[in-house]
Amino acid sequence: MKENLTMLMDLYELTMANGIYYSDQRDVVCYFDMFFRRVPDDGGFAIMAGLSKLIEYFKELNFSEEDVEYLRGLGLFGEEFLEYLANFKFTCDVWAIPEGTPIFPREPIVTVRGPAIQAFLVETMVLLTVNHQSLIATKANRIVRAAGGRAVLEFGARRAHSYDAAILGARSAIIGGCVGTSCVKTAKDFGVKPSGTMAHSWVQLYKDEYTAFKTYAERYPDSCMLLVDTYNVLKSGIPNAIKVFNEVVVPKGFRPLGVRIDSGDITYLTKKVRKMLDDAGFPDCKICVSNSLDEYLIRDMLIQGAAVDSFGVGERLITASSEAVFGGVYKLVAVQTPEGNIIPKIKISENTAKITIPSFKKVWRLFDNESGKAIADVITLQNEAVDDSKPYEIFDPEHTWKRKTVTNFTAKPLVVRIFDKGECVYNSPSVLEIASYCKEQVDTLWDEVKRFEKPHTYYVDLSKNLWEERAHLLEKHSVKG
Repeated sequence: MKENLTMLMDLYELTMANGIYYSDQRDVVCYFDMFFRRVPDDGGFAIMAGLSKLIEYFKELNFSEEDVEYLRGLGLFGEEFLEYLANFKFTCDVWAIPEGTPIFPREPIVTVRGPAIQAFLVETMVLLTVNHQSLIATKANRIVRAAGGRAVLEFGARRAHSYDAAILGARSAIIGGCVGTSCVKTAKDFGVKPSGTMAHSWVQLYKDEYTAFKTYAERYPDSCMLLVDTYNVLKSGIPNAIKVFNEVVVPKGFRPLGVRIDSGDITYLTKKVRKMLDDAGFPDCKICVSNSLDEYLIRDMLIQGAAVDSFGVGERLITASSEAVFGGVYKLVAVQTPEGNIIPKIKISENTAKITIPSFKKVWRLFDNESGKAIADVITLQNEAVDDSKPYEIFDPEHTWKRKTVTNFTAKPLVVRIFDKGECVYNSPSVLEIASYCKEQVDTLWDEVKRFEKPHTYYVDLSKNLWEERAHLLEKHSVKG
């Protein structure tokens, strides 16, 4: 379903670009940062996702003849500008934090540097791509952590907000830690495991539940998982499943894969089902549960002793139903003169959380040498390096009196170059490689940061030079009363 997404933009991007084209700012180089201000669900961290799709978008940026004719018909744009669009070539530099990395508010997760017109035109796609996929990856990671090592499968395609949301949402769920997806296209396109068994309609199709189970087992004896809650889990579903396991699956030389429960008091049912399966000689038969699950329900079920081996999570994962918006923004942070001098820009607000961090920057993660855990992130000017051979002082961007000196640490840069003058210089890992990397990186965070309620605030501080530059701009642009 390839389509040209170049026109997926807000009109103001085009009207501003048209205005820039005919002004003395036409050749100015701009620096834009994408960042977010708040972690979804008031969590301790988010997960970066969406970079692969963003790379694909940048590679294919072009305005077709049909696009240009449509824009001409709006009567808003000059002919020279339309000719510029007809011959458009993406020449920006792009940096980003790799997919699967835990990310935190205020730090730049994507930076675009290039001609003002181009940097303006890509805003919508940068935001919608990274916002959506990071939101789903973050939700998936919360659910996976709540499952306490039990497998979580993504079952949400039919509840997604569009086909793209289903496909890319499932990919993001894999990044966040899900071990499989029911979405066959995602599995095919990204090389992950498709998962699924049967619907209630399969059971209803046959004259009785036993016949439905028997027919399915005869076709799939090596991967037999039966949905046991169409009629009555304890009085019908499990007895019929056990009967079919003994009559069909075991005689063919296989063991049953499992049973799935999709309704009822799941905690109570799983305890009873586990005993029935064990007593029948099937202690290896897994119990999978589904039914509008999220991290809180999963956590509570396990606290109450639910006998669950895996979770199928659908609508509340694929839609991130508890938090509709990731909230990333795309802000101008610097311009560059023809001589190559970088002039920092700042956005000021009475809401201190909306005051931007100016200039062309880097993000570093500081790791404690003894525990291997992440201590803090620090944002520096692009030309700065963090010397981890000696104590290093970092500065809170909002609470100016708060400073911390870090010792015995290793500093690692988080941001990598993705495009160099419009040419992609980054090879995206596979989804499974990203998922493995994500797990490793989340493990570097302290448990206090990973709490669901009132997590410890992970510090994203500024270097001394960046802190001073920001303070200077705040003073320069302050309105004296």
